[in-house]
Amino acid sequence: MLREVAGGVTLAVRAQPGAKKTAIIGVYGDGDAAQLKIAVQAPPVEGRANEALLAFLAGILGIPKRSVELASGELSRSKVFLIRGIGTDRVRAVLAHPAK
Repeated sequence: MLREVAGGVTLAVRAQPGAKKTAIIGVYGDGDAAQLKIAVQAPPVEGRANEALLAFLAGILGIPKRSVELASGELSRSKVFLIRGIGTDRVRAVLAHPAK
C-alpha cells in the first residue's frame, strides 16, 4: 500500500465516496495488493471525491495540497497518490495514529 519512490512515496487508496464523513476506515485487501480504505464524504461526481481525498491526505500528513498528486485511478475506487517530500516512516506513523 505504501512504496518509496524518487522524491516521496506512493500510497494505494480504496475510496468509498458518499460517506457521512471523510475518515480512514481500515485496510482493503492483503499483502502487496493492500490499499488504505478511506470513506469520502464528497460524491464521485466531477472529480469532487478525488479532490476531497487529496485535501484529506494533505491535511492528515500536515503537508501542502500541492505535494499530493493523484497518480492513477481518476475514475476508479482504487487510486494511487504520489506524495512528495515525505518518507515512508512519517506516513506510516501518521496513518497509525490519524488525527480525529
